[in-house]
Amino acid sequence: MPETLLEVRELQTSFVTNEGIVPAVNKVSFSVAKGETLCIVGESGCGKSVTSLSIIGLVARPGEIVGGKILLEGRNLLEMDKKEMRKIRGNEVSMIFQEPMTSLNPVFTIGYQISESVLVHTGLSKKEARRRSIEMLELVGIPRPDKIVDSFPHQLSGGMRQRVMIAMALSCSPKLLIADEPTTALDVTIQAQILELIGKLKATLEMGVILITHDLGVVAEMADRVVVMYAGEVVEEAAAVELFDHPLHPYTIGLLSSLPQINEQQEELYSIPGTIPNLRHLPSGCAFQARCSAATEICSLQKPVLEEKAMGHQVRCFHAEGKGDVV
Repeated sequence: MPETLLEVRELQTSFVTNEGIVPAVNKVSFSVAKGETLCIVGESGCGKSVTSLSIIGLVARPGEIVGGKILLEGRNLLEMDKKEMRKIRGNEVSMIFQEPMTSLNPVFTIGYQISESVLVHTGLSKKEARRRSIEMLELVGIPRPDKIVDSFPHQLSGGMRQRVMIAMALSCSPKLLIADEPTTALDVTIQAQILELIGKLKATLEMGVILITHDLGVVAEMADRVVVMYAGEVVEEAAAVELFDHPLHPYTIGLLSSLPQINEQQEELYSIPGTIPNLRHLPSGCAFQARCSAATEICSLQKPVLEEKAMGHQVRCFHAEGKGDVV
């Protein structure tokens, strides 16, 4: 049994607004083992990115973590002060953000930005940190790393900037890598290269990986296990093969049904009707009921709990007894 690296228990993150409290992450629980890739999937606004920012301690005001535990090798990150978290962030836990152009500082060179993290966490000299930066650029497949290290972000393509972000994230050999939509806005060829790179580096460094995405093609390629989120909650969790072969929650079935089928003629793609409910005014009972063709009276009266229906396969639904069929 692989050793657990990260355990998230009943995580709650809310945003205080003029219109009320928004429960963006509502009692979310999952774990990541060493060397495992966990994919978190769902539509925009379901709480994926806020979950990842909560783990790394970067939820900006008016957001606040209001409950739960985040255990990294048994240590609760939520009990650490800012100084302790700075030692963890970028060193033991690193993150690749969605948009590299806005994540990289345009006025500093690539080498300076990679070296900054190395200098903070490793105690190397500036010369050694520069050498480490060049090594990391070479590791992520950037040509002429000794030249690129002195380039500015605007001088690089989108794919190259994303590789730089990966190099920065891995510069201190983290135990856990969080990748938030790492292939967004990249063409399909570069997407495949970035995903292949993350997979190779995970195997080389024996990292745990949390991959945040809405692309089920990426999930099929990368995931060992999958967590499906909807309206701030986990609605299904299973091994990747099990989830694709036997989805149980109507929302998961809907997501899989919306994928184009190569071997079938489709006049139009399937889409889940309706939209995600307003998190400030969630309906009583199941949050997915208004969009669900299987909903019955109990779905509006009671809130379903996350239950294990098969070994390692959990689902939050009153109507998930049988195996799901993709439309």
